[in-house]
Amino acid sequence: MHRYKFVGDYQLRMIFQKEIRKKIRKDFVVVPIPISAETKINRGFNQVIGLLGDIKYVEALKVKERRKVRQSALNRQQRIHNKQVFTINYESVPKIVNQKVLLLDDIYTTGTTIRHAAEVLKKNGAMQVLGLTLCR
Repeated sequence: MHRYKFVGDYQLRMIFQKEIRKKIRKDFVVVPIPISAETKINRGFNQVIGLLGDIKYVEALKVKERRKVRQSALNRQQRIHNKQVFTINYESVPKIVNQKVLLLDDIYTTGTTIRHAAEVLKKNGAMQVLGLTLCR
């Protein structure tokens, strides 16, 4: 995962996509966890969207502010107490209202990211939100 996400070995996504495809249900709207604009510039890609391949998804979430410190640099307690960083992409609301949503992320550490994202989606009309991550 380090090689894919931080070294930029984008070809590894092909291996990961096979595992993700096995778990994605067709009756759910797929919503990838977003990354900040700064991270996208530095990394060159969103590692979560890379996991999807040609699977259709909705960019329903946005990062509302840049984190001062990378998640990977925080310990468990610091991650658990992170404040909400997501906001809704209002253009996508009609696509999630009264829908079952599958949140996709690359790594599950404390669950804070999934919980924060689910909270925003539910407040904006999602009927049900489940999380799927590649690794724990």
